[in-house]
Amino acid sequence: MSQPAAWVALIAAGLLDVAWAISMKYAHGYSRLGWSLLSLALLAGFVFLLGRALQALPVGTAYAVWTGIGALGSALLGMALFGETLGPLRVGGIALVLAGIAALKLAPG
Repeated sequence: MSQPAAWVALIAAGLLDVAWAISMKYAHGYSRLGWSLLSLALLAGFVFLLGRALQALPVGTAYAVWTGIGALGSALLGMALFGETLGPLRVGGIALVLAGIAALKLAPG
C-alpha cells in the first residue's frame, strides 16, 4: 500500500472509530440488536483499515492519529448528539488534539 493510500485508510479507520463509539452509545450496553450489529461491523471495518494503514505508516504515528481522530470526532458528536458540554478546557483539548494530528502528519518518517 502506498503512503497516500495508507493515509486515506487511516483517516477512514478514524471516522469508522467515531461511528463505532456513537453506535455503542445507541446500543445501550449491546441490548439493542440493530445497533449492536452495526457496532460490531464498524469495529471490524476500522480494525481492517487500521491494519492496512500500518503496512505503510509507522505504528506510533498511525495509532496516535487514529486515536486522535476518534477522540476528536467522538467529543464533537457527543456534544452535537447528546448535549455534552463544551467549555474552555474542552475547546483547548480539542485544539491540542488537532495540532497533534497535524504535527504527526507533517513529521518525517
